[in-house]
Amino acid sequence: MLITNARIVNEGRITEGDVLVNAGRIQRIGGSIKAPSASVVHDAQGKLLLPGMVDDQVHFREPGLMHKGDFYSESRAAAAGGITSFMEMPNTRPPTTTREALADKYQRAAGRTWANHAFYMGTTNDNLEDVKALRPGEACGVKVFMGASTGNMLVDDPKVLEAIFSSTPYLVATHCEDTPMISANEARWRERYGEQVPITAHPKIRSHEACYASSSMAVGLAKKHGTRLHVLHLTTAREMSLFSAGPVENKQITAEACIHHLSMDESLYPALGNRIKCNPAIKSADDRKALLQALREDRIDIIATDHAPHTLEEKSAESYFKAPAGLPLVQHALVMALELVRQGELSLEQMVHKVCHAPAIRYQVAERGYLREGYWADLVLVDDQHGSEARDESSLYKCGWTPLHGQRFSHRIAGTWVNGIQVWDGTGIVGVPQGRRIDFEH
Repeated sequence: MLITNARIVNEGRITEGDVLVNAGRIQRIGGSIKAPSASVVHDAQGKLLLPGMVDDQVHFREPGLMHKGDFYSESRAAAAGGITSFMEMPNTRPPTTTREALADKYQRAAGRTWANHAFYMGTTNDNLEDVKALRPGEACGVKVFMGASTGNMLVDDPKVLEAIFSSTPYLVATHCEDTPMISANEARWRERYGEQVPITAHPKIRSHEACYASSSMAVGLAKKHGTRLHVLHLTTAREMSLFSAGPVENKQITAEACIHHLSMDESLYPALGNRIKCNPAIKSADDRKALLQALREDRIDIIATDHAPHTLEEKSAESYFKAPAGLPLVQHALVMALELVRQGELSLEQMVHKVCHAPAIRYQVAERGYLREGYWADLVLVDDQHGSEARDESSLYKCGWTPLHGQRFSHRIAGTWVNGIQVWDGTGIVGVPQGRRIDFEH
């Protein structure tokens, strides 16, 4: 397969050229490549050609919560949005807290994902031996919920946290919110409103203080024990002081922001309500500005989605407390990131680094995340001349809705290739699932 006349965005440069793919891998990148006989040729007509986005944080809900989403449905939406690799979280039913549960997920995903996949090992207060038994390549990382979570996945025993940070050779990824602070905030708002607490209270209940207390603890533990730490979905200006600017390659401790926290602020709660309820909460316009500044300074290293679908019926619960947290995002995350480029918040090259190169570097993903000869051909063709619109009725999520309904974007995803095979042609999904298990260099 040959893609011609593309503007290739890769490794800090934009160049014009062609990309030749053979046997699922990039065989050659250059100018005016002659197509071998019987090749399929795609004329990019000057469109942007990027590496596929590597999303290091999704919740696809399989097993146990498959009325919300599953590997097939959510990875299909991801491929339509230009995400060619994803790393999926452990808070399923049952939770992914043993090697056996990890193996079950890989078996479930085989032949059913439209994008490449890897899974996290979850931690609890009582599964330290399972975490220690983990073998290289079995998980993309170890996930620690240091804040409120579902089921038994909240790790709040200080001795267990010390043991995880001191004994885990793998990347530790943390959700950081302080549960006692959140519980106290909930009690105060219930005193005032009973069960009818307004959604506008969400960023005050899941407060700046609750985020900082937990993330600073995680950073402190990582510095004490030399842990490879990645702090997920940061939301506050104050937390930015915890992280150093500089290349992701040189860091022991890295940080992530999610596309909705970079694109939304609390002024949207009155209009969108529970549709944008997520943990940690979407916070103020000033917090959003601080996150964007930290991205530009390379304090925040990675942009991800934290894709977390729920049904509209669940989201339409009569009270704030009963509505689940999380929103579906993988189908529109890349065009949302490109909107930040259009607004001048990031350069195109910076954006590609944050969504493609940096996650591949941080997680030591083998042969993905870049357009390089010999690498797997995970490719996204982006039309920057014709925009797109997010609609509930055109979303591919099993839940059937998007919090972005009616929003226009300046770019559209014109094609996605996973392992050298086209799976999205700009208007619909094509072919069959091509996703493979992600290999790691460690």
